[in-house]
This record gives sequence, C-alpha cells and structure tokens, in this order.
Amino acid sequence: MHIKKAFLYEAIFYFLTLIAFTQCNLKPSLPKGDPGNGGLFLPGGFEAVVVVDSLGPARHLAVNDNGDIYVKVSRSKRGEGNVALRDVDGDGKADSIVHFGDYDNEGGLSNCMRIHNGYLYYGSELVIYRTKLTPGKLIPESKAEVVLTEYDSLRGSHWHITKPVSFDDQGHMYVPFGAPSNACQDLVRTPGGTPGFKGLDPCPQLENYGGVWQFDANKAGLTQKDGKKFATGIRSVVAMDWNKDDKNLYVVMHGRDDLHLLWPDKFTSWQSAVLPAEEFIKVKDGDNFGWPYSYYDQLQKKNVLAPEYGGDGKIPARDSTVQLPIMGFPAHWAPNDLLFYEGDQFPEHYKHGAFIAFHGSTNRSPYPQAGYFVCFVPFANGQPSGEWEVFADGFAGVDPIVNTSDAVYRPMGLAVGPDGSLYISDSQKGKIWRVMYKGDKNKFSKDQLAAMEKRKLNSNIRMPDETKDNLYKDKPIPGSQVYNSYCVFCHQRNGKGDGSRFPPLDSSEWVNGDKKILIDVVLNGLNSRITVKGKEYNNVMPQHSFLRDEDIAQVLTYIRKHFNNNPDEITREDVLKARKKSAD
Repeated sequence: MHIKKAFLYEAIFYFLTLIAFTQCNLKPSLPKGDPGNGGLFLPGGFEAVVVVDSLGPARHLAVNDNGDIYVKVSRSKRGEGNVALRDVDGDGKADSIVHFGDYDNEGGLSNCMRIHNGYLYYGSELVIYRTKLTPGKLIPESKAEVVLTEYDSLRGSHWHITKPVSFDDQGHMYVPFGAPSNACQDLVRTPGGTPGFKGLDPCPQLENYGGVWQFDANKAGLTQKDGKKFATGIRSVVAMDWNKDDKNLYVVMHGRDDLHLLWPDKFTSWQSAVLPAEEFIKVKDGDNFGWPYSYYDQLQKKNVLAPEYGGDGKIPARDSTVQLPIMGFPAHWAPNDLLFYEGDQFPEHYKHGAFIAFHGSTNRSPYPQAGYFVCFVPFANGQPSGEWEVFADGFAGVDPIVNTSDAVYRPMGLAVGPDGSLYISDSQKGKIWRVMYKGDKNKFSKDQLAAMEKRKLNSNIRMPDETKDNLYKDKPIPGSQVYNSYCVFCHQRNGKGDGSRFPPLDSSEWVNGDKKILIDVVLNGLNSRITVKGKEYNNVMPQHSFLRDEDIAQVLTYIRKHFNNNPDEITREDVLKARKKSAD
C-alpha cells in the first residue's frame, strides 16, 4: 500500500484514539472472531480473527504498545524485509499494510523481529539491525543501525544460521549461534555427513557455534567476540524467550537429524522419525546441553551418546554434567518460536505459561510429517506444572501430512498484544491470526480443553505406529527406494521441497538440465547459493558419493522421469565417468 495512504490511516488512527481518551472509563472491546476461527481449532471460549492474509513467507513478529504489528518476511527484495500493520477501525483486520526496511534480506532463515526499549529489532541471516520507533508512527523514521554482525569463520553461511534475539532485565541481549553441521562433521570432506562417518573429537565447532552468547543490549556494532558464551552444546535455536516470572532464559532446541540415514545399522526409519527430542531447556550461565556428543531421548528420558561418537541409542552420554531439558517433545516438530504469556486477557491457567509454535517436520518420512500446531505448557515456579497441551491446531488443513508442501499453513511466530491477545504468523502464505478469549475467565475449566486433547490422536501429533503409519509399506518402485532413503527428507515425497530451505525437484531446471551437473551435485554436494525456479536457496546439499554408481543412476533417472520432469535417463556409465573426472 502506498506510503501516503499509510499517513492518512495514521491521521484517522490518532483521531479515533483522541476520541477514545476523552470518554471516561471507556474500555476497548475485542473484535468479532471470524467464522470457523480462520480455520483454527481452539479451546472453548477462544476465538480468532485473521488480521491479514498472504503477506508472503512471514517469520517472527512483534506487537507495539499501541497495537501496531511488525512482521519479518523472508526472501524479499531489498527494502521489503519488514511489514508494518495497523488496524484503524478496530475490527481486528489490518487496514494499513506497509513494507519497509532498506537492508539486505537474503535467505529463508531471516527470523528476528522483536521490540525492546523503544527499538524495533530485525535481521537477515547474518546481521541484526535496530531502528528507533517513533511514538504514534507506524513506520520508524530513524535510520537503522547494525547491532550485530556474524563473520562466519567456516563459510559465507552455514546450517542453523538464524538469529533470533531475547533480552533480560539486566541490560543483556541473547543471540544463538547455531551449529554449522548436524553432529560436528568435517565440513570440507563431508558437508552433510555420510553413513558411518564419525564426528570431530574434540569438536572445534563449539568454539564459535552450538551455543547462546550474551551481549550488552545497549551497544551496537557488535561482533561475536564482543559477547560472552553464555551456554554451549545447543545445536540450533529459533524459539527463545526470557521468562520475566522466574528471570531465566529459555529455548526450545531443534534436535539432530538423520539417525537412520547416517547410521542404518543402528537406527530404524521409525526411530529416526520420532527421535531425538526437541528439547525445551532452561538456559543458565555456563550450562552445557551436550551437542554434538549426546542428545536427549524423550522415550528413555535420558541423554544418550550420539552415534558419531560411538553411541547406539542406548549408551548413556559420556559427560554426566550435561543438563537435562525440562521437557522433551517428539523429533522434528521444528520449534520456531517461544513466548511466555504475561497478558491479562486469557484465563489464569495460561498466566506465566509457555506457548510454542511448532513449524512442522520435513524429514519424518516414511511416516507422516508432524508438528504444525501451537502448543501450550503450563508453568509454576520455573517448571512445567502439567503436561503440554494442544492450543491451536488446523494450520496444515490436511491429515495425514505426507509432504511438507501439503500443509496449507505452518505456524511460525508468536507475539502478545497490549490487550493480551495472542498473534500467530504463518510462513507459507503470510497469514496472521489474532487469538482472543471471549469466555468467563473465572469459569474456565478442563472441560474447555477436552476437545483439544482429542486432537493429539491426529497423525501430525500422535506417536506413529511403526507398521501401520509407514507410508511406503509394500510400495517398492525401481529407483524410488533410493529416493525414499536419501532424498525424500529434504525434497519431499512429491519433489516440491519444503518451500524454504530445500529446493524443489519438480519442474526444476537443475533436474532437466545438463546431466553432468546433476551427477556432480550428488557426488560432491553443494555449498553455495543457488536459484531454482526463480527462488534462491542457501542450504547445504551433502555429497552422496558413498552411493554406488548404479544407485545414483537409478535415483537420478527416477527424479528426471517424475515430478513433471521428462529428460533422458542417466546411466551407470554416466555416473562412472563423472566420478572419475571428479577424482582427477
């Protein structure tokens, strides 16, 4: 929407605000919820209104004291990385929608969007910026300043590169530096790891990665060396929040991947789908949570030694001082935001508790993908006071979710408005919901949670049956077995990727182009930015040279004859020639 129109809305907004303040004891009412709550299933007494639809891939969001909403949008052109929203007439819908932010916004892992001490914090994958908010103004008028820049010592970019931020009440800012590999692999020799390949021991990546750093929140122009390593052994963090109630930092960590893919003799595909845990952890100064040497098994409720360091899924972690999480969630649910609720609108049951947005899995194949909902964990005295609950579900719109791209929406960001409403963003189309409580807070009971408890039986939440829920049971197809074993986790069963990190094979110019280039990608991997169907991707493609020549020929022919592709086949001889050339 044009900037001039935004100024008109600001004038209207001020006029309505002035009228409101002249009315004695005037209490703003909550807007009416949408029919069907915009597709969401919520506990009894709650309603949802769709604030805006189709912003693009929305990530984290923040809500100002006057109700203005700021959204981080990834993979946008320069100058379009942030979106500001304002509801002028009080119906819950955004009337003013303005894109702003003149900064490099490359990559799909740009998440940061928070408000602290009058500043709006946002970022790209490697840089965090802040801009001073002008009271009453929708768009910040001051120039953005660089708060923190990561100078990657390994490569220009790496896995788990996102930079969420949190702030405590002592003037500190917390930033995670994600691990640049799955389990401390040698990034030169094995970008993504190969079956049976051991991790580096000791792990040199822990010096600058795999942890949370603490910085002075009052300073700008920072680099990692200006901060203090606050905690280590934390593989990847997107969900992070400071708990004002018990004054501690909390994160929900993404657990490691590919147990079966990398260690097929030690782990079944079912174990790889449900293990290890996404760890909900309380982070204190000096804590160690085990990565890459160990991981938390939520079924056994203990830390176990990682296979890269001699583990078999049963051997305990070799370091007994590794901290346990306060709760372990099933694998690959992708916790992408965390918020402790301090609002007054919701029933007391939710006060001080934690909302977690589970973005949803990409690599649970051959079982249904899981997550794709917003969870709630009740809290008391700095600990969960009950089992986790399903708070908002229905985002995916399908059951089962066979491919990540089947999901219509994926919950991503969380924020609380000044009236206590909960805002939820979606990364697929850019939909934002505002969730409100309309019932009697004093009469809220477990009966209102009963229907949500039943949703735990849906395939995106329940523990999959090892046999019945196997989507590939008794369905072998020549060439597809290699794809299902090594490719489907990232590129998905339908070849469309996940729309964010992993590019599509469907109708891809890389698949339909020069076969020599395609073979080289499989043999040697990719570790640079690429453009597929007009969209840029910047994740690591591991090399698969460990596969036999005939296996590579079969899987590439399968890909080139499926997913709306139709070039010629690739033979064993083609792969053999490419392998010899690569070795020269």
